[in-house]
Amino acid sequence: MPELPEVETVRKGLSRLVLNKVIESVDVFWPRIIERPEVEEFKMLLVGQKIERVDRRGKFLIFKLTNFDLISHLRMEGKYEFTPTQKEESPSKHVHVIFHFSDQSQLAYNDVRKFGRMALVPKNQSHDYKGIRLLGVEPVAPDFQVEVFYQQLTKSSMAIKPLLLGQKVVVGLGNIYVDEALWQAKIHPETRANSLTYEEAQHLHEAIIEVLAKAVEAGGTTIRSYVGALGEVGTFQVALNAYGQTNEPCPRCLTPIEKIKVAQRGTHFCPKCQIRKG
Repeated sequence: MPELPEVETVRKGLSRLVLNKVIESVDVFWPRIIERPEVEEFKMLLVGQKIERVDRRGKFLIFKLTNFDLISHLRMEGKYEFTPTQKEESPSKHVHVIFHFSDQSQLAYNDVRKFGRMALVPKNQSHDYKGIRLLGVEPVAPDFQVEVFYQQLTKSSMAIKPLLLGQKVVVGLGNIYVDEALWQAKIHPETRANSLTYEEAQHLHEAIIEVLAKAVEAGGTTIRSYVGALGEVGTFQVALNAYGQTNEPCPRCLTPIEKIKVAQRGTHFCPKCQIRKG
């Protein structure tokens, strides 16, 4: 699943490609992609709308239009493909939505698994969308404060990994970057959140910011089919210390990285550096 760095990379690419373009028409080939309103109304309302900005909230893309916010969640394998001219051939079976612009360029939404969703809501009301309303803070200063983070951890007896995956404490962390942040902070993924000391929470706070910032800079991590809006692939996978490194030596202590299941997710950690507590 694309995580925050991948979605941010897509946002940056889309900002370069579709800013100020006016939607002339919309094709929808898989209606379930459109969560709200009804498909025909969705298509009608978008005609004539200009893309003024492309924002991101957590893992959600938000197209800021003339009169609406178009919310897009890529889910597992959704991606956008931009072409400067209209394609004459029929779209591939994995293309489910095409936005045709007045300058004859187009933006296609491609999703092999069809898990992605789009919703059109009134202008500047995306914050009240059900998937966004309960999200935690963005993992950047000054929004993400270590004191608040620590207090939130003290109130939960959940294992730290599923708590971070839940998006209510801090947004944007998926399986890859939780494993990486926990490895960097030397915290076992099954450690109870409320057993962490302030110092451990501080190290984790720093690791989350650093890992995500480095991944954004690298354009994300290419695992399976992820590519950015410009067709480029991320390069952060060459810097992974824990995720996907089963039986490889830990970069810190050379102990083989182990893989277990935590909250039904494949989880990678160093059994020597990351001792379970709590």
